[in-house]
Amino acid sequence: MGERVIPLTDWRRAVSAPTIRAGSALPEGLLADTLGRPLRDLRISVTDRCNFRCSYCMPKEVFDTRYNFLPHAELLSFEEITRLAGLFGQLGARKIRLTGGEPLLRKHLENLVEMLAALRTPDGQALDLTLTTNGSLLTRKAAALKTAGLNRLTVSLDALDDAIFQRMNDVGFPVADVLAGIDKALEVGLGPIKVNMVVKRGVNDDQVLPMARHFRDHYGATVSLRFIEFMDVGATNGWRLDDVLPSSELLQRLQREWPLLPVTSGVAGETAERWAYADGRGEIGLISSVTKAFCRDCNRARLSTEGQLFLCLFGTHGHDLRALLRGGVSDADIMSTVAHIWAERTDRYSEIRGSASAPSSSERRVEMHYIGG
Repeated sequence: MGERVIPLTDWRRAVSAPTIRAGSALPEGLLADTLGRPLRDLRISVTDRCNFRCSYCMPKEVFDTRYNFLPHAELLSFEEITRLAGLFGQLGARKIRLTGGEPLLRKHLENLVEMLAALRTPDGQALDLTLTTNGSLLTRKAAALKTAGLNRLTVSLDALDDAIFQRMNDVGFPVADVLAGIDKALEVGLGPIKVNMVVKRGVNDDQVLPMARHFRDHYGATVSLRFIEFMDVGATNGWRLDDVLPSSELLQRLQREWPLLPVTSGVAGETAERWAYADGRGEIGLISSVTKAFCRDCNRARLSTEGQLFLCLFGTHGHDLRALLRGGVSDADIMSTVAHIWAERTDRYSEIRGSASAPSSSERRVEMHYIGG
């Protein structure tokens, strides 16, 4: 069998600074894109490194010992991240999610959490500060994160069976250590916790019921398990539609085991379709970005590790905000520039996937580890 060839785009050096817009050009009222979608959620990747090599995100054959990760000087500093987060808060963002790579690999991350927790919206409210992690360092970090001001936590876990999970993370990391991290996070008050499981047909879909049973029976309402359809993010994960287990089929499997009741969410831009166990033992969520796109309500912007702004998880180009930060551009002009970028946003990849209007295969999409999920 020949070697697998994976095309890569080095997003870290492929983008120039956006055109600076004068602060006086800030739009009045609600900031919205071309489809009327407001800016409410900013996802910040604090590192491009991860200690797992999951095939759907950072396959080992690409991200091996020869791969050149960003040097520290090219990362946004904690002060730069906080400055941008504050400006996004002025523009309407109400939730900040720290992600990666694996965010807990960033040294002294609790210091950044403390800085972000001090930010306020124009009406004086604190931002909803959350973090997504693979859980490998949670037993050591949970208490410090809580003390620093972290509000909530999402943990990625793709199987309960240890052999399957270790095969998926491809570094031999055990399930027990992730579960211990979840327990520690709950102990220090970081609950309720969301657990995300990426489901790939023929790889870990036999873990759907064991995962649901475990979290339902052991944690109840303190942990919400969410099933994510395997997505075609980037160009390295070998995505095929045949590997996707549709959420509708997954839901049928769950409903054969337990009565489930639909939960109506009042949160704008919610990605998960929620179902509660009829006996009150918590709930599950279905994130169906392949078979049931939620682009029309997407209110999320993504900031890469070294300050590129992406408007979609499946984005094909970014906007270099680091150049503005380090070029002496004023807060007002950065805000105006971001506002104009958002106002011109048209992204809706999942909705048009496979159509003639979708980005061509020559337009390489950004990798998940680079801007977070």
